Amino acid sequence: METLHFSIFIQAPKEKIWAVLWDDATYRQWTAAFCEGTYAVSDWEEGSKIHFLSPTGDGMNSLIQTKKEYEYMAFKHLGELKNFQEMPIDEATQVWTGAMETYRLTTTSDGVLLETTMDCLAQYQQYFLDTFPKALTIVKELSETK
Repeated sequence: METLHFSIFIQAPKEKIWAVLWDDATYRQWTAAFCEGTYAVSDWEEGSKIHFLSPTGDGMNSLIQTKKEYEYMAFKHLGELKNFQEMPIDEATQVWTGAMETYRLTTTSDGVLLETTMDCLAQYQQYFLDTFPKALTIVKELSETK
């Protein structure tokens, strides 16, 4: 598994960017770059489960491993969701269970730097190399205009 890194400078307060990232309405907007209609179900608290879902109920079951408001969020991906249900860990899932995805906001002289990392299997790398920059551009646009 490879760790992919993405970043973008945003001219907005960290609090605004954080809200764009994790508030339901704007979360749905920027994650549409990955899959139209994507949403998350969680209380967004550290240690809580989170379900990343497509409109058909497929997706990922994860854990909010670390949450430092306005600074850092880390998700540990645990398994698959099918038809809104958590699936048992099988041989294919075992390869990536425990993969991490992180988001960090850092104030710099050039604005706020949003950095994200994600552990990714080789067969999905090109997809995320193509789509993640598009998603971050949407976060930037929403943060700078709202």
